[in-house]
Amino acid sequence: MKKAGLKIGVVGLGRLGSLYAEYLAYQIPKASVIAVADEDGARADKVGQLIGVENIFTDYRDMLEIKELDAIVITTPTSTHKEIVEESANKGKIIFCEKPLSISLEETQQMKRAVDKNGVFFHMGFMRRFDPGYAAAKKRILNGEIGDPIVFKASSRDPERPSLEFADPVKSGGLFLDLGIHDFDLARWFMGDVSEVYSIGNILAYPEMESINDIDNAMVNIMFESGTIGTVDMSRSGIYGYDIRTEILGTKGTIQIGYLRETPIIILKKEAVMHDTVPNFMERFELAYINQLRNFVERAYNGAEPSVTILDGELGLVVGHAAAKSFDCKEPVVIDNESLTFGPKSVFENNKMVR
Repeated sequence: MKKAGLKIGVVGLGRLGSLYAEYLAYQIPKASVIAVADEDGARADKVGQLIGVENIFTDYRDMLEIKELDAIVITTPTSTHKEIVEESANKGKIIFCEKPLSISLEETQQMKRAVDKNGVFFHMGFMRRFDPGYAAAKKRILNGEIGDPIVFKASSRDPERPSLEFADPVKSGGLFLDLGIHDFDLARWFMGDVSEVYSIGNILAYPEMESINDIDNAMVNIMFESGTIGTVDMSRSGIYGYDIRTEILGTKGTIQIGYLRETPIIILKKEAVMHDTVPNFMERFELAYINQLRNFVERAYNGAEPSVTILDGELGLVVGHAAAKSFDCKEPVVIDNESLTFGPKSVFENNKMVR
C-alpha cells in the first residue's frame, strides 16, 4: 500500500464505498488510505483488511480524530451527508462527497456555510463529467465543432428498481434526486443554468413504489437561461440493461454520447441479430469513478481549485427539487439561480418564490 501523498479516510463502505477504498489504495497516485469507517463493523473489518489499513472504525467521528488524516471521502447514504460534511469541515479536512449533496436544500446551505467558513477543499461527486465520452464531448463542444449547443437530450434507465429501502425518497431523494441528479448536472455543464422545468411521471412498472411515495418513470422538460431547451427521461424499468445516453444538438452538428453494447460482438442468425447490453452502473462508469477520484486527489494535493464544487452540487439539487415540485403541482416551475429559489410559474409571476 502507498504511504506517501494525501492521507485519506473513507466513510461508508457499501458497494461503491468499498470500491472507492480499493481504487484510492491501489490505483490513484498521491493517495494513501489510512482509515475506513462503516456502521457495520464486519464490513469495515473486511474492507480494512483487504486494503491493509489498521485504523478501522464503526463511527466516522473517531476517524476524524486521527491527526495525520488529510481528507475524507464520503459514500454514506445521502441523508447522512450534512452531519459528516459539517464535522469534517470543522476539523479542517479535505472533503469528497458523493451525489446528491443532500436531500434538503436548507441542509445544503448549512453544509456550504461550513465549507466556506473553514476554507476547506470540497469536491462534489458527479462522475459522469469524468467519463471519457462525456469529457471528449465537452472538449469538442468548447472547440466549436457543433456550433452553438441548442438542444439537450438525456436518458437514464436502470435495468430494474433498487430496493425499496434505498429508493425511499426520505433516504435517497427518490427518482428526481437520486437518478435524475446526474442528468441535471450534465444539463448545466453542457448548456448553462436552468431557468424552468416541467415534469410528468407515474408509477408504471412497480406498483410497490406507491408504498414509499415515489414514481418509477418520469420526463422533465427544461428551459435554460440562454433560451435553449432540453429534456431528461429517467426510468427504474429499463429491463434490457443499464442505458445512459446524452445528445447535444448544435447549430452545426450533433454529439451523441453513450453506448448500450458492452462487448464488441454481434451475433447474426436467421431469426435475429443480437448483442449484449451494459448490465449496470459500475460496468459502465468504472473508469469515470477512477478518473474522478484521481482528479480529486491531484487537485487537492496540488492546492488547485476543485473541478466540481459544492455550488455545483447545490445548483443541481435545486433543479432536482424544482423538477419534483413541478411533478407535484402539475405545472412549470421557475428557478432563480442567484437566490437559489424556485416556485410554480403562476406563483413566480406574482413575485412569490418559494424554497
